[in-house]
Amino acid sequence: MKGVLNETTQTIHKHETGESAFGTECGATHQLSSENLHVVSVTSASAATDVAKCGRCFDGGGGY
Repeated sequence: MKGVLNETTQTIHKHETGESAFGTECGATHQLSSENLHVVSVTSASAATDVAKCGRCFDGGGGY
């Protein structure tokens, strides 16, 4: 599954299919500059201890 990592907040969001490169299901990245956003694998980003899952995109996630 693809995700969008916000490097500023160290939060991973679910990428919304059919949206722009950095579009997310929760819409939190809609107004953000793409400088600190990266499309990554949710699995690999979740394995990093300093990355939180968006609470609006993921059940049991923290942040936002």
